[in-house]
Amino acid sequence: MKLAFNFFMFLLAFLSLSNKSLSLTDYQIKRFCAKEKRVPLCIKNLQEKRSDLQKGKLIEIPVTPYKR
Repeated sequence: MKLAFNFFMFLLAFLSLSNKSLSLTDYQIKRFCAKEKRVPLCIKNLQEKRSDLQKGKLIEIPVTPYKR
């Protein structure tokens, strides 16, 4: 019984976690890059990362802390 439960939970987790990911829109990229020093460079880099993500390549995403 425990083995069947573990197998079911594994399948549920495997099927629910897919490789789908949403990329940023142009508006979101511009809003995010408005805080940066070099806005055009930031926009270009994020647009390149978005196109790589849509092609299926792995990318690194920087994490910025949320400030109130």
